Amino acid sequence: MKNFVKEPIQDTYIFTIPDFSRSGLVKHGFTCRLGGVSQGDFSSLNLAFHVGDDPDHVIANRKKIVHLLGGKLESLVASEQVHDHQVFVVGASDQGRGSDTYETAIPCTDALITDVPGVMLSSYYADCVPLFFLDPEHQVIALAHAGWRGTVLHMGVITLKKMSETYGTRPEKCLVGIGPSIGSCCFQVDQKVLDVFASSFDFYQQYTKAQGEDKWTIDLPGVNEQLLIQSGVQPEHITKSDLCTSCNIDLFFSHRKEQGRTGRQAALIMLNEESG
Repeated sequence: MKNFVKEPIQDTYIFTIPDFSRSGLVKHGFTCRLGGVSQGDFSSLNLAFHVGDDPDHVIANRKKIVHLLGGKLESLVASEQVHDHQVFVVGASDQGRGSDTYETAIPCTDALITDVPGVMLSSYYADCVPLFFLDPEHQVIALAHAGWRGTVLHMGVITLKKMSETYGTRPEKCLVGIGPSIGSCCFQVDQKVLDVFASSFDFYQQYTKAQGEDKWTIDLPGVNEQLLIQSGVQPEHITKSDLCTSCNIDLFFSHRKEQGRTGRQAALIMLNEESG
């Protein structure tokens, strides 16, 4: 199985997708919790405003990581993630929305797509599944945020469909990365949540395992991968991380492991300006 590459950059790490890097079309990566200025529960590279961290620390952290990826904070775009299925098409005039305040983020949106070079899309995570998309044929990028609710809503499939409708993306030509998230080792649910999965996917049993009375584990990355394959993405075009955020809190923030008081890492992607 293809995996993300852990790249050391200064005093932190960026996790990258080899197929994306080889394309020469984008700068991208998934961050970790190391190398920032945030303190306490948010130590240290927290990149989200909405968790209660000092906003000045978040801005400093964002400036650092965006610079390391070759972008500018004023070109970053962020949304208010609400575990739903809305997709927003980002234009050049949207640059900077949500970059330095939460209040200016694109509202009620869990996926961003664009074909504008130099615009850095961002989304934020502490266990949910990050989905990266690159259409090298039409030079289109996207990020989708898929927690268990977003997975049930087919967030990745909806994002891919929007790319197709807006830009002509063909799923069979699209490259996909499924980043670090909570793994089946740690994502335990009760009967109520299992029933939602059972009613949503005819293949759900392949990705669930009983853990005693009224307890099951679910493989969220695996479910998202299967949904994308069913939508026409070629299995060989999917890169999936094997890192569990809950198992690796020395490296990642984990909402579940840290009982909700924690920071967020980010998925980031930008079309190179010379690619436009």
